[in-house]
Amino acid sequence: MVRRDACLFAFKTSVPVMMGYLVLGFAFGLLLSSQGLGWGWALGMSVVIYAGALQFAAVGFFAAKLGWVQVAIASLFINIRQAFYGLSLLKKFAHTGWRKLYLIHALTDETYALLTTVSLPEGYSPKTVYLCLSALNHSYWVSGSVLGALAGGAVTFDTRGVAFSLTALFVVLAMENYRSRRQILPFVIGAVASAIAMMLLSSANMLLGAIVLSLVMLFALRSRIEQGDIHA
Repeated sequence: MVRRDACLFAFKTSVPVMMGYLVLGFAFGLLLSSQGLGWGWALGMSVVIYAGALQFAAVGFFAAKLGWVQVAIASLFINIRQAFYGLSLLKKFAHTGWRKLYLIHALTDETYALLTTVSLPEGYSPKTVYLCLSALNHSYWVSGSVLGALAGGAVTFDTRGVAFSLTALFVVLAMENYRSRRQILPFVIGAVASAIAMMLLSSANMLLGAIVLSLVMLFALRSRIEQGDIHA
């Protein structure tokens, strides 16, 4: 009963991600289908790769017929951000046992946002909630991509603007993060780092530069953030 309640809690927590992942996954499936690749490709990529931005980019890789070395380098730079923020979850995952490998595989930006902000009700097992939350988010992405590929094989769609759903999802998660913590300094750091990266770096390197600069600033101001000196 407690385990079922924990998974129900995880489902309620994951609803914002579900709304975004179903739409984005559907768009990915449509895009994949437009390249002549069927739902089996959508299923396999979403289960094994499970990285939204990389999967969208992979469709372009297929179209451009890039070599494996080029694909590997591009994939590294697209997803390297997870190597930075994933380190902060080592303590949370320390006692998850056999679940750890899957939790690492299923870690996405949106899942990270939920795992770092969710407040567990008393008596709920963290490792159960983490597993259910990660698996639910994964299932939303897989379902959306497969449905999109199936629909793309039957009907022609105009997908312009659909990708903005990812931006909207990030905005919602950022708002929820602020509501739970009521601390403005991390958001100011993120905004300043992004602005500097946009001015100094090319579009291809802007994201990585913003992440690195944000981490440097966060570590520099760590004591003030932990003490909660700046609120809004």
